[in-house]
Amino acid sequence: MDEKISKDARGVAAAAGPDRPTLKTIAFMTGLGVTTVSRALKDAPDIGMETRKRVQLVANQVGYRPNRAGVRLRTGKTNVISLVLDTQEQVGGFVSDIIYGISEQLAQSPYHLIVTPYSRDNDPMQPIRYVVETGSADGIIISRTQPDDPRVRYMIERRFPFATHGRTAMNVEHPYHDFDNYAFAGLAVKRLAEIGRRRLALLAPPSSLMYHQHMRSGFLDGLAEVGLNEVPFSSVTNDHSIERIRAATIEMMRRPSRPDGIVSGAGGGTFALVAGIEAAGFRLGRDVDIVSKQSFRLLPMFRPELHVVNEDVRLAGRELAKAVIGSINGAPVEGLQSLIVPTEVLSPPC
Repeated sequence: MDEKISKDARGVAAAAGPDRPTLKTIAFMTGLGVTTVSRALKDAPDIGMETRKRVQLVANQVGYRPNRAGVRLRTGKTNVISLVLDTQEQVGGFVSDIIYGISEQLAQSPYHLIVTPYSRDNDPMQPIRYVVETGSADGIIISRTQPDDPRVRYMIERRFPFATHGRTAMNVEHPYHDFDNYAFAGLAVKRLAEIGRRRLALLAPPSSLMYHQHMRSGFLDGLAEVGLNEVPFSSVTNDHSIERIRAATIEMMRRPSRPDGIVSGAGGGTFALVAGIEAAGFRLGRDVDIVSKQSFRLLPMFRPELHVVNEDVRLAGRELAKAVIGSINGAPVEGLQSLIVPTEVLSPPC
């Protein structure tokens, strides 16, 4: 039966030529009314399961896609989610995985993803205002949250659906997904203490970002708990270039009070730390150990001596997609917040 529908669908689609299939096309092929077809494609519960499966099979075979202009006229919605993304993010570590995760989740919905790029050197409010004022998307996903984030305040004031990758310190509840960087830093410090390291440095995010506060607090609380000392390393952050981090690491490792353990908040920065350590004449795993967060599972292949804590950015993408769709649908905010708490440091084999 399904094979026959498949052949008939391809035949009708071919005969129709370049014109895109419509609800009427599917209605003609299934012998159903246009309204029934439309509701079946939306999984309406009053349409029988067999009818829904048959309609959706035919729609898939003929390559039916809803006309966005028509959908917007009928519903006022675009069926578009905008991911507002910093163009200077590391493509290998963050961008590709978060886009994959969001797209994977949206594939199960009528929504499509568009990426709205911006540069951190320009006004981060500009792309937000554009999407909201033009109504070019039904919801927005943002990252790199600040403690008091003007983008979040703007979207809340305008009651525009959104979700954030990262939390804020504002006195308002909003949808978010986050990785617990406080817990990460505490785990990292504890592991370095366990292997005998006593003087620790932190390569942290920029102080303007919320997750800097989380990571820095976790690092300091971890040091206090195990009684270790900090070696200051504030001249660079995760945002600096590999060359800048490498140069700063060489300078730090040549101090009389150099660290013997480093906590790194991002995989890209860890490559630069290792390069700087080795350029200064020291050996990873012997003179100094690093515990690094990683999102792209390459660090142990680069240097097996590294200790790592995994962050699943694809999972973050899926959770953010769920949260923004929930926001669009008016779901309670408390159900649109998720936090991943790391519990394990993966260490080199003995």
